[in-house]
Amino acid sequence: MDLPNDGQLPAESETAELLRELLAGGEASAFENMTRFMELMVRYNCAIREVRTKFEVLNEELSFRTSRNPIESISSRIKKPASIVKKLRRLGKELTVDEIEKSLNDVAGIRVICAFIDDIYRVADMLARQDDITVIRVKDYIRKPKLNGYRSYHMIVEVPVFFSQSKQMVRVEIQLRTVAMDFWASLEHRMKYKKAGADRPDIANELKSCAEVIAATDARMQGIRERIERMENGSDAGQ
Repeated sequence: MDLPNDGQLPAESETAELLRELLAGGEASAFENMTRFMELMVRYNCAIREVRTKFEVLNEELSFRTSRNPIESISSRIKKPASIVKKLRRLGKELTVDEIEKSLNDVAGIRVICAFIDDIYRVADMLARQDDITVIRVKDYIRKPKLNGYRSYHMIVEVPVFFSQSKQMVRVEIQLRTVAMDFWASLEHRMKYKKAGADRPDIANELKSCAEVIAATDARMQGIRERIERMENGSDAGQ
């Protein structure tokens, strides 16, 4: 099957390239590859549901225990074909279904927005201790921010997904942030992918300065919350 190239945006041409690779090798092979690709996407979607449910359960339990919700929101996404192509190329891998499953840990992604920094660590620890969750990797960009100021807590986990005839272990990337961290990351991401802001060190420096202010504000807000809680418990009445 020949797919048109002319006049396509880069993302569209990369998607077309992935389709070409999957459909190459004759009708039988093309059908098998596309079927396997679609099955893989189903597995990733189901894994997202499994992990989302776990966070929703933890949030409900902690809300009952502490009378507040540690999780503000949960969002999820499946990596687009164009992004899959870019990532495989960057890693020097072939554009195959096997390589997607073997080499990419972030096809299925979940973002958890928490109210406070300590909520991030509490929720992440509770998830990691569940006996059907395998933690593959953790990157703590809160305690060790990136050079540009980016802060977030990243986890790669593996979760079992049960189907009618099999159990599949599927990897999911999780990002946990405060509301302020997420607001900053969204603006920084927008600047990074806009040509007008890509070569503006003044904007990058200002964003980094904002990241430091946000980190300090997150810490202060947590301190205020802890003080209010001590007052409610009668242990900070004189301060």
